[in-house]
Amino acid sequence: MSPRRKSTLAIRLSLGTTVLGAIPVWAQPAILPSSAPEALVAPSAYYRHSIFDNSLTSDRYYFSSGSDASSSGISLTRGRLPVDTTTFHSAPNALRLQWWSAPRGYWEASVRPPLWRNRGDAFDGTALIFWAYSPRGLTATQLPRLRLRDGRGRLSSALALSGHLRALPSAQWVRIVVPLEAFQAAEPEFEARRLETLYFMQGAADSGGHVLLIDDIKIDSAVPGDAAAPAGPTGLRADAAERHVDLTWTRSAEPDIEHYVVQRSDDDGRTFRDVGVQQAGFIRYSDWVGEPGRHLHYRIAAVDRRGNVSSTSQRVAAVTRPSSDDELMTMVQAAHFRYYWEGAHPIAGLARENIPGDDDLVATGASGFGILAILVGAERGFITRQAATERLLRIATFLEKADRFHGAWPHFLNGRTGKVIPLFGAHDNGADLVETAFLMQGLLTARQYFAGASEAERILRRKITALWEGIEWRWFRRTPDGPFLFWHWSPDHTWQIDHPLIGFNETMIAYILAIASPTHPVPPSMYYTGWASQSERGIRYRQGWGQTTDGDHYANGHSYYGIALPVGVGVGGPLFFTHYSFMGLDPRQLTDRWTNYFANNRALALINHAYAIANPGGYRGYGPGAWGLTASDDPWGYSAHEPRVDRDNGTIAPTGALGSFPYAPEAAMAALRHFYRDLGGQIWGEFGFRDAFNETEGWIAPIYMGLNQAPVTVMIENHRSGSPWRWFMANPEMMRALEGIKRATEAQR
Repeated sequence: MSPRRKSTLAIRLSLGTTVLGAIPVWAQPAILPSSAPEALVAPSAYYRHSIFDNSLTSDRYYFSSGSDASSSGISLTRGRLPVDTTTFHSAPNALRLQWWSAPRGYWEASVRPPLWRNRGDAFDGTALIFWAYSPRGLTATQLPRLRLRDGRGRLSSALALSGHLRALPSAQWVRIVVPLEAFQAAEPEFEARRLETLYFMQGAADSGGHVLLIDDIKIDSAVPGDAAAPAGPTGLRADAAERHVDLTWTRSAEPDIEHYVVQRSDDDGRTFRDVGVQQAGFIRYSDWVGEPGRHLHYRIAAVDRRGNVSSTSQRVAAVTRPSSDDELMTMVQAAHFRYYWEGAHPIAGLARENIPGDDDLVATGASGFGILAILVGAERGFITRQAATERLLRIATFLEKADRFHGAWPHFLNGRTGKVIPLFGAHDNGADLVETAFLMQGLLTARQYFAGASEAERILRRKITALWEGIEWRWFRRTPDGPFLFWHWSPDHTWQIDHPLIGFNETMIAYILAIASPTHPVPPSMYYTGWASQSERGIRYRQGWGQTTDGDHYANGHSYYGIALPVGVGVGGPLFFTHYSFMGLDPRQLTDRWTNYFANNRALALINHAYAIANPGGYRGYGPGAWGLTASDDPWGYSAHEPRVDRDNGTIAPTGALGSFPYAPEAAMAALRHFYRDLGGQIWGEFGFRDAFNETEGWIAPIYMGLNQAPVTVMIENHRSGSPWRWFMANPEMMRALEGIKRATEAQR
């Protein structure tokens, strides 16, 4: 598999409209016109300032730590700073520093911004700003000292707050502003704007105990924006589900709004309290209330970067109610679909790599999955068919002009310019055949779905066909008789990465589409010489990433947890192997000399589920309803987690179990109920379930991820109606490809 961070294993390391039934109001996102860029989020501006606003976990802040020495001390919860959920500047929590300082003693606490890929390493501003609160008050000398560490590990000198604050009054939130220039460099080339860690350190050794709450830490201009308060938000709407309420509103045109404050009344709508904040890039907030039968009222206010607060919006009411399994599935599908609708790039219409993240970094493979999610959204009534058509036209038009290399797109594009972004290094500045295959799987599914007689749908079909016919699949054999397809080609470094596509993994769709191509096909025999290769290179390749001989000849035949696995290396790999190539490709219709791929995918899912029940690593939270080892973020970065002890670190990604609905529906439904009803207060948000969580580490992913949100929507739909499979397989080229593979299979016998 690939040595890069992508959808691979060796990481770290016209069909008519199907009637699907009425959709309850709470499951329907507000219908947004595809042509309105202002309806799409742009989240990164907020994170060019914010260091800490709130903790996703309610007991401690994961991106913190502390230490002490001698007779000084600081209170920690499992090695992290605790959070206070009763007193805060912005709901629902604040950091709690509780210490005692003694002569010759020492304590310090560190706070780091949440980490995710492509966040960027520089903040935008001239001052460190935070809010502080002390129940009993603190003199200036009793306050902690501050110190900064930048992204290259260089430190500032310790800074006493006495020069910036005379005293902290009791029981009152105070805004503290420290110019970055006040932090003197303790090491050469220290850069405060590239802050990586903020330290709070022992101040006066008064042998006393103190408590200080810290909230809303950011780097910004000392006096940003204008002095006028923003106008109150308008258009507030509340849609209640079983245990949460979705709030949506109209985006403000005022440029200096920093965030919105969400207020809830649990009684008759007269007494409100703050329950959360939402950054200005969003027009949606998901409020977790924990149970059905809640009668609630909401209002929101806008806050600008200077701290001015608007008047509140009109009040809206909502009542949570119990949901059936079918309603829960619809709710989850709708939420995950929104990542590709409300979260898409406003120009390209394509999916961002992750949210939050780089606003202009769009991922081609994730966009293919997102197209499939948009089709499900149109079919289920989340959006209109016309709006979906407009969005697909925008996407296809952008792809026509974007960088292509022998017809194939790169992994990442700039959503504004269409230029390649070589995120994984200089050699990655060209074609990515696997991401192209994922993208084309979505586009070809759309070509069959949009089979209507309207001019817009006819134009869309023509555009997709031209894109499809332009991919030079044969080129990626490297030589006219090459046995393998290769993943990458660079206009400057040609085949330097030298990564052949050898199964079993997520890359099967590349061979299927290459065989199916009407203009640049490869012979069906490549299914066996390349994908299921028995060559020495193929065998060594599988042994290399699997670290086992089980399945190194493609066929496996062993049993794991009492479940026979026909094809796959070792225990079969992470669950995305059963998702990515089979979002549109119907595994029920693909049988080779070893297995039928629906049966094989089912075995992979059941092994994954059985492993979570056995839980040989002893991780917290695993069980019949808590499973799903696949590629995702984790506390240490990004990895392809799979059901074996050496590739499992306690991280579960909801997409793993929920994307396996067609193969293990009872186990997947148990996971959906558990993720939502038991863990939803922490892992449920505006775009559904967050990318991953690790209960052992007390960590929740701060992002949603383009590769992982769509399989939930699409594979649930394949379980419920089979529509995505039916649409994709209606492409006449697909059946010709499968017939070719069938003939190649017969020749193998």
